[in-house]
Order: sequence, then C-alpha cells, then structure tokens
Amino acid sequence: MTASQTGKTRTIRTDYLARVEGEGAMYIRLDGDGVAEVRLRIYEPPRFFEALLRGRSFTEVPDITARICGICPVAYQMSSVRAMEQACGVALDQGPIRDLRRLLYCGEWIESHALHIYLLHAPDFLGYPGFVELAGDHPELAQRGLQLKQAGNALMRVVGGREIHPINVRVGGFYRAPTRAELRGLLDQLERAREHARETVRWVAGLEFPEVERDVELVALRDPGGAYPIDLGRIISTGGLDVPVAAFDEEFVEEHVEYSNALQGRLRNGGTYLTGPLARFTLARESLWPLAREAATEAGLTGTCRNPFKSIIVRAVETLQACDEAVALIEAYEPPDRAWVEVAPRAGVGHGATEAPRGMLYHRYEIDERGSILAAQIVPPTSQNQRAVEEDLRAVVQAHVELGDDELRAVCEQAIRNHDPCISCATHFLELTVERD
Repeated sequence: MTASQTGKTRTIRTDYLARVEGEGAMYIRLDGDGVAEVRLRIYEPPRFFEALLRGRSFTEVPDITARICGICPVAYQMSSVRAMEQACGVALDQGPIRDLRRLLYCGEWIESHALHIYLLHAPDFLGYPGFVELAGDHPELAQRGLQLKQAGNALMRVVGGREIHPINVRVGGFYRAPTRAELRGLLDQLERAREHARETVRWVAGLEFPEVERDVELVALRDPGGAYPIDLGRIISTGGLDVPVAAFDEEFVEEHVEYSNALQGRLRNGGTYLTGPLARFTLARESLWPLAREAATEAGLTGTCRNPFKSIIVRAVETLQACDEAVALIEAYEPPDRAWVEVAPRAGVGHGATEAPRGMLYHRYEIDERGSILAAQIVPPTSQNQRAVEEDLRAVVQAHVELGDDELRAVCEQAIRNHDPCISCATHFLELTVERD
C-alpha cells in the first residue's frame, strides 16, 4: 500500500547505495500523487583541490589533479595539461604526442565504460543487487566485462606508467614514449577487447528500457579534425552553442544550492544541460568509425538518443570506438624523436576541456611569469549534470508514483546510475529520504 493510499507521511532512508562513486543523499517529497520536491544532495566534504593547487608549480598539475579520481585520472590530467599549455602559448593538437594522449585516453574510456556497464549498471537491468550475484548466474558476462577492463588497464599501464593515477604525463607530453614493441604487445588483447565490445553492444541492445525521452540541452566537445570527441575541441550543444573552451564561464554558471556541498551547473540563460555519452553520441554520431556506427545502428540508435536508460548502449558503442581507435593508433605508431616539447612558463590564463567518460571536464588556471598557480577552477561532469539528474528523478518519480517505497527506491537508484555519477570518486553511499504527504 502506498502513502497516497494511506494518507500518511512516510520516510525512507537508504544508508548505502552501491554502484555509484561518492557520498550523497536523495530527498523526495510527494504530495498525494504529485511530486512536490526532489533533491540530490551531495554531503561529502569538499577536498579543496583548487585551493591546494594555488602556489604550486604549473608542472605539478598533472600529478596532483590525477588524484581527484581513481577511475578517470587521465581526464583530469589531459584537461589540466591542455590548460597549462594554452596559458604558455603551446598547442599540441596533432602529431605523435597528441596521438599518444588520445591512445591513453582510449584506455581510460575502455576500462571506465566496462566498469560501469558490467559492474555498476548491468545488475539493475538483470535484477541483481550487485555484480557478485550477477557473476554467479552469468559467469560469461562477468568474464567479458573484466577482460574489457583489463585491456583498458593494460593500455593505461604501458602508455601512462601505471593503471591508476598514471605517472608518465607531463606538461608538454610524456616523460617517456613507449616503444613500438611495447605497444604492439597489446594488440592481441585489444583486438579481443574489440570483439568483446562488439558483443557488449549486441547484448545491451536487448535489455528492456523504459520509454523515456528527456528534453534537455546536450553539450559536448567537437573535435576540429572531425574525430569523435575525446581529448580536445570546441564546446557545442543541441541548442546551437558553438564556442571555444575559453568561453566556458561566459556560457555556463556554477551555483551553490543550500542542500548540497557540490556546486550545480546550469546554462547562463538559466537552462539545464547534460554532458556525457548521450550528448556526445547525439552531437557527433557521424564521427564514429564505421564499426561503431554500424553497431549503433544495429542497436537501434540513429541520429539522437535522449533516453537516459539507454546510456548503457551508448557507453558500449563508445567502448567499441575506443578499442577500434586504440588498435589503429598502435598499428600506425612510430615513437616520436622526443616524448615532450619544452613549455616555458609565462604569465597568463589557460583553459582546457576534454571528454571524461561521464562528460565534459573543464579546467582553468591562472599562472604568473614563474609558472606559479595563482588561481584554479575545475568543473567536473557530475556537478554539471547534477541539475539534469534531479530533473530525471522528478520525471521518474512522477511516472512511478503508484509504486511502494521499496520499488520506487530501486527505480530512482537506477535513474541515478544511468548517469554514472562520480560524486567524489571515493566511497559509495547514498541516503534516500522519501516523504509522502
């Protein structure tokens, strides 16, 4: 019996939500059969990385920012080095160093998407409380997911120096370029991963999805060379936005909401926007390579995808794209004469943005003539997407208001996991409160 049937106020608390990264709470208040209020509250204490960076040398940024996230450290490294290089008047938008950066980023996409698809999200669709239970009944699925993740990890280890928090990235390039033999030693594993990714697209396309369409402005990067957006580009949107990364603060606003420690992003005109797989696919589908584009079409994804529950399909397509690109980059690889270019400090402001698996990640730094950091701004995709996630939750709750609290909790948790939110890239907690009037 639901609260609307009893006429009583009911409160539900979920003290532990596995399969998302971070600490948060969700509050829902229902007024009869209507949704009066929805809040996604991030209560984890801030870690003050922006303050920590002030006074440090510009050369330290890749190693410090990588520690923000254990799942997508490359995204933080690449956004930070691009910002620092721009501040110092250096552009590495093509050539072997850019190729190595993209190859490292492909490794992160493979391991991060595989983690989310198989370990975090698949249990929702198959009716399991977690990956361990799923693996017990479907060992072949579990093995496929783990082998995909291992392939991504191996690529990060060879190019980045280690799997978690790579140590080979520096402003201007890499401390050391891998040999051709080291990279070619990954080909067999990556070719198998490509087949695993192709099977993953076929598998997730057969899952059951609620019929949901979200009318929200989608934002992603557009690569100037026509590649699928990963490591650089201009900021574009389905609303007609097309600006350089340096214009981020002119178009987007971060604001504090009283119930959350995290800032929320919105368009400067007040609108809600969403970054991530749905945005990238909708804005750059034609930039996918033939294998990934064909797989997307077979999976029923055409020009646009606005169903957040189908984000798992898009992630599978992007995993296939990353595997395919990684194989091609390795086959064409010739080590550069030098793994880095000299970047001399100068006073200035630099901006950098890349596409983390969860969405666009923006960095801005101001440095002085010695290269000391005067100010830092880091805007992760989860804070940008938080408002859109809240609006998704409101729609999901309204569509399922007749459910009992336990069933409603499960649907809401899945709606959150659609976006793979990395709340803090640390522990996994959610307190859920539902109040029915």
